[in-house]
Amino acid sequence: MYSFNTQAKPWRLRIAVLATAAALAACGGKQDDAAGKAGQQAPVVSVIIAQPQTVTLTSELSGRLQPIREAQIRARVAGVVQKRLFTEGGYVKAGQPLFKIDDALYAANLDSAKANYAKASADLARYRPLAAANAISKQEFDQAVAQERLTRAAMKTAQINVGYTNVYAPISGRIGKALVTEGALVGQGDATQLALIQQTDTLYVDLNQTALQAMKIRQAAAEGKLKVIDGGAEVTILLDDGSEYPQKGRLLFTDMTVNENTGQVSLRAEVPNGGNILLPGMFVRVLIPQAQMDNAMLIPQQAVTRGSQGDTLMVANADGSFAPRPITIAQGQGNNWVVTGGLRAGDQVIMDGLAAVQMTGAKKVKPEPWKNPADKAAAPIQAAQEQPASAASAE
Repeated sequence: MYSFNTQAKPWRLRIAVLATAAALAACGGKQDDAAGKAGQQAPVVSVIIAQPQTVTLTSELSGRLQPIREAQIRARVAGVVQKRLFTEGGYVKAGQPLFKIDDALYAANLDSAKANYAKASADLARYRPLAAANAISKQEFDQAVAQERLTRAAMKTAQINVGYTNVYAPISGRIGKALVTEGALVGQGDATQLALIQQTDTLYVDLNQTALQAMKIRQAAAEGKLKVIDGGAEVTILLDDGSEYPQKGRLLFTDMTVNENTGQVSLRAEVPNGGNILLPGMFVRVLIPQAQMDNAMLIPQQAVTRGSQGDTLMVANADGSFAPRPITIAQGQGNNWVVTGGLRAGDQVIMDGLAAVQMTGAKKVKPEPWKNPADKAAAPIQAAQEQPASAASAE
């Protein structure tokens, strides 16, 4: 409680009032600061714990699907097509008849060849005892032997040509549309293509990788930083819409030679296609595991800031302080970065909440575990899938 002497001189009274007001303002300000500091709390940030692990390094390459076997059905003799014996777009088996070509001329040639062979065989049979008795010259006998062989070969050729008038499927697979119709003259001067059969239960996908990428992997393997995965690795097929093909493929080989024109290395994988979901000619992307790296860390890309000066992320310390941390990135892995340097096991990498920290100017933060939004989105789907099973068990 403050009291003033009303008998004091006016100027002294004014000085006393001002001094008292200043003291009260100072006390009030200190009380407000203390209350503000007491009420201020460290903002919450979401963090993940960095954990070293063995990471498989993959390369995403693109290519087109090709049938594992393909046969172009062509006319091997000249003639007019009489019949088409298959259903376009259907499945045919090896040895199944596909086309019938007019064989009248070839049948006549075969009859003539058979007659010539019969005559030559009879002549040789008649000359054989005469040659043994030296009744004919050796030259005449040799000519009879040669004639018999020539006519026999001509007969076989005629038989083959008659057989070629029946066109059969050389392999099993899906056959496309007929490229000729009944009445068409084929094989006149060239081997006319009649149809195409493709074996599609398994497909190839031919890929290309830059020589620089392949060299980096091999160099890192030579330095002991990576373990190269040999042929036979399981590969993942990504379709045009980004969805993942349910069946895994297999890497067959990686070429050891660089293409001089493109500077790329060729790879080939095979993909099972039992349901014929995939079609030859489709464009796909393939995730191929090529090496394994020990003591690497997978960090979500949203936690990392990339710039010309390097890559950084924010790390929360045990005392609540936080600071940027430069890191080394090997490559991307889906929505993550493969971090090979700059982090230690147990480091708390800040994922969310830095905006609130910047607004308040706080010097310390309160870390809490990060909840992946993808896990939240998948939870209702998983619950819906589990519900029928639960209902069934209840019944």
